Amino acid sequence: MMAKVKKGDKVRAHYRGTLDDGTEFDNSAGGDPIEFEVGSGALIPGFELAVVGMEAGEKKTLTLSVDEAYGPRREELLLTVPRDEVPADLDAAVGESLVLERNGQEIQVIVKSISDTGLTLDANHPLAGRDLVFEIEMIDIV
Repeated sequence: MMAKVKKGDKVRAHYRGTLDDGTEFDNSAGGDPIEFEVGSGALIPGFELAVVGMEAGEKKTLTLSVDEAYGPRREELLLTVPRDEVPADLDAAVGESLVLERNGQEIQVIVKSISDTGLTLDANHPLAGRDLVFEIEMIDIV
């Protein structure tokens, strides 16, 4: 009988992530499988829970709700930066990803809008507020 994945195991898996409309946002095929400790919090909760009970070689497809993935979009994570606080040499475009430093931590943001008065930045994870579909192939328990 093959071993089943349990919390605390280190595992390697390939995955393909899509939105509910089929748009692919990530895929490990063609590269190394991801390696992580189940239950460590390194990955989104629903993904870690989904691999529990899988065996090496097993494949499954599942849909994670917003709460099992990156959570709902939060309006308080929209930031408006006044024009006079934007570095003069910053040549940002709408949709561009930027990294801010705040209290010694780096925060990834997306430029949502640019006006004469400033920039509106979104610090929500790009996949927040979305249900996600994952195809998972368990490679092995390390």
